[in-house]
This record gives sequence, structure tokens and C-alpha cells, in this order.
Amino acid sequence: MSERVTAQLVYERWTDPIAGDILEAADIDVIKLDLTAPTESNWAAMGAAHGYQVATRTDVAPVAQGEQWLVGPALVERCEQLLAVCSAGAGYDVIDVEACTRAGIAVCNNSGPGAEAVAEHALGFMLDLAKKITVADRALRSGSLGDRLGLRGSQLLGKTLGVVGLGAIGGRLVELCAPFGMEILAHDPYVDEATAQQRGVTLVELGELVERSDFVHLTCPLTAETRDLFGSEQFAAMKPSAFFITTARGAVHDEAALYDALITGAIAGAALDVFHEEPPRPDNPLLGLANVIATPHVAGITVEAARDIAVATATQWQVIFGGGMPPRLLNPDVWPLYCARFNEIFGFRPSAATALKKESHSR
Repeated sequence: MSERVTAQLVYERWTDPIAGDILEAADIDVIKLDLTAPTESNWAAMGAAHGYQVATRTDVAPVAQGEQWLVGPALVERCEQLLAVCSAGAGYDVIDVEACTRAGIAVCNNSGPGAEAVAEHALGFMLDLAKKITVADRALRSGSLGDRLGLRGSQLLGKTLGVVGLGAIGGRLVELCAPFGMEILAHDPYVDEATAQQRGVTLVELGELVERSDFVHLTCPLTAETRDLFGSEQFAAMKPSAFFITTARGAVHDEAALYDALITGAIAGAALDVFHEEPPRPDNPLLGLANVIATPHVAGITVEAARDIAVATATQWQVIFGGGMPPRLLNPDVWPLYCARFNEIFGFRPSAATALKKESHSR
């Protein structure tokens, strides 16, 4: 009988230590990718890896040649044993899905566990912009308060919210806005009318959404379809009193066009959790504007979300190496080739049924 192969999983970091605790009980060799270590040692680990929990773009940004640890064609070609790659959260723009599919590599994300955190953050952005909370705080601390009427804000009650992307985050934001009696418009080509009606939203084209909304919130993934989705045309169509909010990815919107819209008064303000370059440079022009509030891609980082994501991450890896279909598989077309490669390495074929019984790790 041939010796059983032990699954090897490389990760850069867990959002919470509970992921390591869960995987420690499984028959999986877990290896940490040290971004500060010599490149050769990291490539040695990656070359033997069957699974890779992908580092985020923000994590690798401070490291020289850090982009090499994102899953592009070069990494796929070099890591011949790689069977599956997973992103830390809902976003998966750090993974070249097409390159992975061609190579028989399953691509997964961790959508869902962080939705509450991001949706609450977006609601906080909306309230901050409408009530001018950060603007008032800055004026008070700088001694430039002047006439308080200059800080007169607005209310959410009865306003119109336009959501671009009606997934877990967008759907939860709709629920959170219910007490404000807002009209909700949504643009999402992957959502049908029945689902939209069930969530109490009206599906519209992007052009109509930007024209009618008092708040426009981007919460779609970064894909070939959504890259540069929001530019000068969309900002020009917005109301001068409207606010732009994004918790998506920086490359979904045009930063230069946004800056122009803000300084010319085409829109009233913006709240940004994502940028083209992360973390953004201190001299990023957007950070110098009084009508902009910003956070450094932390919308999904709460104590609760970090733990929930870690549990979902570890559980998904248990399913993968246990021979089940990943619960958040993004490229289902890969399944036949993936199964053949999995069988070649581990000596048995995966099943489309989830192999791991669900266990509760929640508080």
C-alpha cells in the first residue's frame, strides 16, 4: 500500500487564531508564509503546497516584490502541486481565476462571514456624511468652528439609496436601512426580479441609479466587468447633494474622476474604505479634501467578523482536504479537472457532497 500523502496548506495570516486551532486537529500540515523571509524559502514552501490561503494586496504592499505572492499566472505555473486557493474575505481580485481554472485549481473566497461588519460600516459612512460628524469634529478640534449653521447636515429618513452589488453585504445594508424608510435602488445583473422584490428593492440600470440616488454605495467584487465601472460619466450624473460611498475595491471607481467631482461640487461628498493603492499615500489628493472621510480598508475588520471569517476559512480547508466540494467555490467549471488532479495526488476522488459535518464554533 502506498504511503498516504499529507495535505500541505500555506497561509500568510489568519484573521483570528481560532483558524489555527481548528486546523491543528485536522491531518493537515500548516505552513506560514513569512513575507520578510528569503524568497527562496517561501518558494520552497509554495512549491510543495496543495492549498494556499492567499495573502491580501494590502498585506504584500509594503514588501519588496510582494505582488509575486498573489495568485497570478507565474505563481500558478510555478506551484505544480497546488489544488486550491482561497482569499481571506469576499473579495478575490488577488486571484487570477481564469489561470487557476485552466490549471485545475479550485478558487474559493469567504463571502458571508464579514457581511455584517461591512454593512454596518457603510451605514456608519452614510450617517457620518449626512450628519457631517467628521466635518464637525475636525472644525471643533481645529478651533475653526464658526457659525454652527455651517455644519447643518441632512437626514437619512425618506432618502434614496442606490446599491451597486446586492450580495450578502448589499442585502444586509438594505435591511439596516429599513428603519429610515429609504427607497432602495439596486444594480446587479446577477440578481433576478423575484429576489429583488423579496428584499424590498427595485432593480434598475446603473444610469438610473446614479441619477436618482442620494447615497450611492459600491459593494460589488472587482472583476473584469466591474473594473472602472464608476467614472466621470457616473459622477456627472449624480445629484449635487448626493454622496458616494465604496467598500468594494479601489479599481471599481476612477479616483481622478471622483476628485474632480468633489472639488467642482458635482457631488456633495464621499466616504472611502478602499483605494487604488493600499494603504493610500498620505499625499493622495482625496485625503486632502474636507468633504471626504476615509478608512484604510477596515470595514470588514471587527472582532466578531475576524473570528467568523477564520472559522469559515478553516472549515472550508477541512472540507477541501477531506474530499468535499468547497462551499464557496467560485469556478465550478474546474471541478472535473480538479477532481482528476486531486485523485492523482491523494489517491481518491472528491465528492460533490460536503464531506465535513458542520460544527458550531460560534460564541
